[in-house]
Amino acid sequence: MSRALLRSGLWLGFFVLILSAWWVMYTMSRDMGVDWIGRPGPMAEAMRAMDPRMDMYMPMAEFGPLFVMWAIMMAAMMLPTLVPTLRSYEDLIQSANGTRLGWVGVLLGYFVVWAGFAALITGVQLALLFGGVIDMLGIAKSPLFAAGLLIAVGAFQFTRAKEVCHGVCHAPMTYFLGHWRTGFSGGLRMGLGLGAFCVGCCWGFMALGFVGGVMSLLWMGLATLFMVLEKLPQIGHVLTRPLGFALIAGGLGLLIYPIAYGG
Repeated sequence: MSRALLRSGLWLGFFVLILSAWWVMYTMSRDMGVDWIGRPGPMAEAMRAMDPRMDMYMPMAEFGPLFVMWAIMMAAMMLPTLVPTLRSYEDLIQSANGTRLGWVGVLLGYFVVWAGFAALITGVQLALLFGGVIDMLGIAKSPLFAAGLLIAVGAFQFTRAKEVCHGVCHAPMTYFLGHWRTGFSGGLRMGLGLGAFCVGCCWGFMALGFVGGVMSLLWMGLATLFMVLEKLPQIGHVLTRPLGFALIAGGLGLLIYPIAYGG
């Protein structure tokens, strides 16, 4: 197999994986009776009213199915943000001793970390569900909780932790040059490190799913767009704080006009 064909096949597989994950999320939301904005239909409204402690099988109240949903969601939302990183590694295939196996290792390591985060946020969702904070669709029951989450995530945009993590995500080439390892195992190790910084940078966007419901395709699309834009070398560094202001303003607006939330 020629190098060009291998390169094309890997990139094609990467984008097919992303599109497949989005299709699964779309299918799941439709099957649950939720529209693309996240508004529940009659069937979904009945699900929202269910008690998670009822003696019956409810996938949204079970760790296994919920984790699978979050893992697929991580693939749909986070893999597109990896494109600049993979392009940077590809440059090192040409100019250094990077390899296609290393490229795959970076991708795998990155996704392993986000799958770990999927397990963590699954546990958080179940805790919030059984604590009565969110409903079966992952929608906050109180506008106060939703507003507090918006403000907290917005405030995080101004922290040193955000700055450090975003700096790594925004300039992956610098990370590669400082942590360079060869081969598949080296790529895997670097992917794990990059994934950890990415989680530190973007965890808040995932948590915002609890504002309007984790099955909202609108939230998924907007969060993905913002995370992709934040990581673009040309403009990413100028978007972090304005987005923080916007989130805080949204939270304050929700506190002032809770009726707009529907609560």
